[in-house]
Amino acid sequence: MLALTACAVGPNYHKPPVEIPNDFKEGVEWRRAEANPSAALSSTWWRSYQDDTLNELIEDSLKANQSIVAAEAAYRLARATVDANVANLYPTVAAGFSASRSGYGAGAISTGTDIAGTKIVGNEFVADLSLSWELDLWGQIRREIESAKAAAEASDAQLAGERLSIASSVALDYFALRQADIDTDLLKQQQDIDERIFAMTQAEFAQGTASNDDVLVAQDNLEIVIADLQSTEISREQDEHAIAVLVGKPPEVFSLPPRPDYVFTQPSIPSGVPSELLERRYDVVSAERTAASANAKIGAAEAAFYPSLTLSAEGGFEHDAISRLFSVPNRFWTLGPTLAETLFDGGARSAAVREARANYDEQVANYRQAVLSAFQSTEDSLSSVTHLTVQEMRFAGIYKNNRQLLASEDAQVRAGTASEQSLLTQKLTLLQAEQSLKDTQAALTESSVTLVKNLGGGWQWDSSRNAPAGAIVAPAARPDASSTGGSSQ
Repeated sequence: MLALTACAVGPNYHKPPVEIPNDFKEGVEWRRAEANPSAALSSTWWRSYQDDTLNELIEDSLKANQSIVAAEAAYRLARATVDANVANLYPTVAAGFSASRSGYGAGAISTGTDIAGTKIVGNEFVADLSLSWELDLWGQIRREIESAKAAAEASDAQLAGERLSIASSVALDYFALRQADIDTDLLKQQQDIDERIFAMTQAEFAQGTASNDDVLVAQDNLEIVIADLQSTEISREQDEHAIAVLVGKPPEVFSLPPRPDYVFTQPSIPSGVPSELLERRYDVVSAERTAASANAKIGAAEAAFYPSLTLSAEGGFEHDAISRLFSVPNRFWTLGPTLAETLFDGGARSAAVREARANYDEQVANYRQAVLSAFQSTEDSLSSVTHLTVQEMRFAGIYKNNRQLLASEDAQVRAGTASEQSLLTQKLTLLQAEQSLKDTQAALTESSVTLVKNLGGGWQWDSSRNAPAGAIVAPAARPDASSTGGSSQ
């Protein structure tokens, strides 16, 4: 029997094969321009944006966000499930003590008793110790441990994913808010100029040098800017509300002062190679570990076809006087094995095995889909960053040219060869060019955040966790864990 405990029925797990490209398709030229493309992505990636306010917001969110609190509780639950399954490998020992006093009337005395027709009152004291141990002959308990451990590792990856999701959401909302700050300032400048142009056009109309159509066009331009300003302010307020909730505060007690002079930073983000995504993407790791958990469930279901062996023992003392309870003549004991086998269950065990195999096939498909989605989202981000980088360069050139045009127009106004209205129109064009440039820089910064998220955010799966079935491995510490609220990931 002891030799059988080294066996475990069911298939051993092997990571499902997936097709992995040698390199990413998009962003090749962008990655070649990186100073150190083989560098690792930092787990505190948000610090590369060099913004103390952003750093504080993200670190506050990692401590206070309720989604992270819930994910941490789910991970602790998964680890407790592992410990509960490990406990099933060991015997259960129980101790007990009971005391009772009972009496019997004359009519309750059976025939042949020594004292008939009298009332009998007696005491009973029992102290016992029992042991029960179900041997894991076919590996059912060890498969359950293997399954629970893989599920805990999946929960661990999900916790890391929740932290990354919250951090990236804070960064995206923060940069969108700063973009709104810049747009609000530029739109207000455009509004001032449009108001001046509108007033000048009205004066020209009164003098007969401008038509009513010119007045309507100037008025429409002013109204468009005012309408755009309202949309920008709505976005800014909603971004601020979103950040408040992410850091665990009600919106009414949270505010960020405007920064119209904000400068967006474009950090260097090493992308690595596609195969690394299988270890860096929390959703891929979680899906793979879920498949491993489902595989172990197959063995646990198959073990139900085999008999179970339980060793039990009980011993103690029993007497009617507690003072003489613990003496050799008052002892009792039982010892023996129990072998049990289900002879008929209407096909329940066969159905359980089919269910476990179907669940495994489903989780393998989910894992492969997660890998494909990881490649897609990363390629999308690389494409976005690449094209936005080119777009930023073009808008920077347009902005530079319009500055030169404004200087030329200003010189013509001073020379008396151009009107003030033409100068104001050129100022409007310059402000619009600046807004296009700033919006592109904001979009590029936000795309870099999305790229960081799609690359796994600096989180790395520790392959040493893939220990043999039944072994319990503590979560490995992530680099810079202290800076993210003591995270185990």
